[in-house]
Amino acid sequence: MKYLILGALSSGFLVYGIALIFGATGAMNFNELADKLATNAGLGHKSLLMTGVLLVLVGLGFKMAAVPFQIWAPDVYQGSPTPTTAFLSVGSKAAGVVLLMRLLGTAIPDLAFNLEKLLMAMAAATILYGSLCAIPQRNLKRLFGYSSIANSGFLLLGFAVMNRSGSSAILYFLAGYLFTVIAAFTVLAVVVQEAGAEDISSLSGLAQRSPLLATSLTLAMVSLAGIPPLAGFFGKFLLLKAVIAEGIRWHAYYWLFAVAVVGVLISLYYYFNVVKAIYWSKGATDLTPIAVSLPTKFALAVCIVGMLWLGLNPDGALELAVEAVKSLRLA
Repeated sequence: MKYLILGALSSGFLVYGIALIFGATGAMNFNELADKLATNAGLGHKSLLMTGVLLVLVGLGFKMAAVPFQIWAPDVYQGSPTPTTAFLSVGSKAAGVVLLMRLLGTAIPDLAFNLEKLLMAMAAATILYGSLCAIPQRNLKRLFGYSSIANSGFLLLGFAVMNRSGSSAILYFLAGYLFTVIAAFTVLAVVVQEAGAEDISSLSGLAQRSPLLATSLTLAMVSLAGIPPLAGFFGKFLLLKAVIAEGIRWHAYYWLFAVAVVGVLISLYYYFNVVKAIYWSKGATDLTPIAVSLPTKFALAVCIVGMLWLGLNPDGALELAVEAVKSLRLA
């Protein structure tokens, strides 16, 4: 119900923003918008246009679960069936991220620079909110909800720098995030079905019950924490590199970099709480082996290979990401 109401409200903001953009420019095609902004041809009130852009940002911020539009994520993650939660964590976020990239990089690149301070503030707030709120969580799906918020903050780092290096880092991070989150939720779906509970304590003895599930979830946690040699490390490295490079132009980016590093350090605590429960929990009472179906084994194998391949051999995926962002009108 919360997702239905807040989703409808955010969609209303999105559609109204599109209407204002059309009213100010007479166009909705991304390339036409960019041409009109570049030449100031046929533009109405620029304040009306900026209002429309901000309303569209509200709608996309909801999809990404970015602060201050994140209040739905923890409850919806906890209350939804695990496969649905996985889809929201990957599909909904990726759609919002890609559309925002197209909007800022193709449709309104000349106006996007005016949003720099706003995007920086959103990135910092989102990272800190998600990281700090994840610390006391015991419900695994709720923990992943706050983790998803924190990762949205890292994605916003790429938008804040507003250049091709930041955009290519976003795409690379998304690719690694896809494999990582699917692996985590696949394991979670099996464990929740077996244990009948979503608490971290349900992972007790998982290393003895199913080494494959334990290894997959451990690798996912290590990747999300940003530790080499997995995909999550290089994704966060590229985003932080893009931010620190902008610090030469404006020193506020150094503060944003510091906030991101603090978020990484905090995440080590709650991600490794999950790993601790898998291998070193003393409360395990049921050590019955967990049967893992062949499709589940295949999915986990693909995710593990994806996390390791992107982390150990990032050049190929990074080249694809760099080629993809060449179509954007960014420096």
